[in-house]
Amino acid sequence: MNIKLHDAELRVMDVIWKSEEATASQISSVLKEKYGYSKTTTYTLIKRCIDKGAIKRIDPGFRCYALVTQAQAQELETLELINKLYDGAANQLVESVLNNKKFSQDEIKRIKNIVNEWGDKD
Repeated sequence: MNIKLHDAELRVMDVIWKSEEATASQISSVLKEKYGYSKTTTYTLIKRCIDKGAIKRIDPGFRCYALVTQAQAQELETLELINKLYDGAANQLVESVLNNKKFSQDEIKRIKNIVNEWGDKD
């Protein structure tokens, strides 16, 4: 599913992903507390997500369910980042991340395991 969500829309989705279901009122409350969004702004964002097919609205209660998983959104954002900043070269993204972040020994071990498992798929 290739639904492009903008940063503010991703904030709406994040509230739903964390709880699997949220009312518009609950989403509004969280976004007001975290980002200072007004109720009107939040409801506009929810409507945009509904119009894009990312959220399903169920009445009564204006309950919202995600139709896009967090993994799907992350994959699309990652692909866009690779194409936009690295001209489609994923290895350059990986190299940039590895060179610019300090990793714990546990993170290094997990990264090595991922690479080894991926290499075994050939």
